[in-house]
Amino acid sequence: MNDIGVRDAGVTEVDVVVIGAGQAGLSSAYHLRRRGFEPERDFVVLDHAPRPGGAWQFRWPSLTYGKVHGMHALPGMELTGADPDRPSSEVIGEYFDRYELRFDLRVRRPVDVHRVSEGTDGRLLVETSAGVWSARALINATGTWDRPFWPRYPGQDTFRGRQLHTAIYPGPEAFRGQRVIVVGGGASGTQHLMEIAPYAADTWWVTRRPPVFAEGPFDEDRGRSAVAMVEERVRQGLPPLSVVSVTGLPVNDAVRKAREDGVLDRLPMFDRITPTGVEWDDGRHVEADVILWATGFRAAIEHLAPLRLREPGGGIRMDGTRAAADPRVHLVGYGPSASTIGANRAGRAAVREIVRLLEGAPAVV
Repeated sequence: MNDIGVRDAGVTEVDVVVIGAGQAGLSSAYHLRRRGFEPERDFVVLDHAPRPGGAWQFRWPSLTYGKVHGMHALPGMELTGADPDRPSSEVIGEYFDRYELRFDLRVRRPVDVHRVSEGTDGRLLVETSAGVWSARALINATGTWDRPFWPRYPGQDTFRGRQLHTAIYPGPEAFRGQRVIVVGGGASGTQHLMEIAPYAADTWWVTRRPPVFAEGPFDEDRGRSAVAMVEERVRQGLPPLSVVSVTGLPVNDAVRKAREDGVLDRLPMFDRITPTGVEWDDGRHVEADVILWATGFRAAIEHLAPLRLREPGGGIRMDGTRAAADPRVHLVGYGPSASTIGANRAGRAAVREIVRLLEGAPAVV
């Protein structure tokens, strides 16, 4: 490890740069500290968000902590005593803040990472809005929230109503008395529908594929099976699938009631958008005031483009957390480690591999 952080012609040298301070980035930073790396001297955590909380800080106010599915505590510090009726953005944001302070992670924010490229002496050059870092290894933990996916359909620009994405969903009261089309078969789409239905004049649910509702508990076997499917895709260099596409939509009492009430009656994907709504080729037409795109997110990895890590299939081929094309680069919170518990495990695995790299040992295959 470095004796000091070195500044040469405006470039700061560290062993590891961690990009992102959500669950994946904080888990990675924690495991770096456990291995004896000192913040600012040996590693730095860069986060573009204005405050602690990762993507959670941007969640809609009606997503209370009690409605959050599968939030796993960060390593070394449990989240206890949280009020289930408080917004998850507040509860988890405060938890992340306490975590950063407790383990002295010294996250730098807000910092925008512009590009990561090949430097000198086998190092990586990380160019940002706050300066340039030269690193022997990189942990990319940028998640997906900054890249909302907006599908394109004929006539989309002619719609006279309002279009918005989950990323800027304001909560259900904003749709009072309106006719709302929700597009997307994931958990966000179903949550939006169930929240909006009591306020809206009418709602419709549109998805590309018929939704698959998963009864019963999401146990360890189902979890392992889902992770294995996503792992196989990233091992082949394909873009990771969404979690719901692998696991199905979990069924609880609220979902059962919404299905009984017709709120979750699904329509196939429309063929075009009109100034006043949407149309199908069979002549069906729905008039609407709002189209809410709950169509998910894509991995925020454009800053890695100079390293040419992408495969012809569109994704980055992975070997564990390591980019197969460059053993210095680890992606945590990408693909099979996108869940909160997956990010914790991946952070530990990435740090273990990086220690071996820095010590000159061969990577574990």
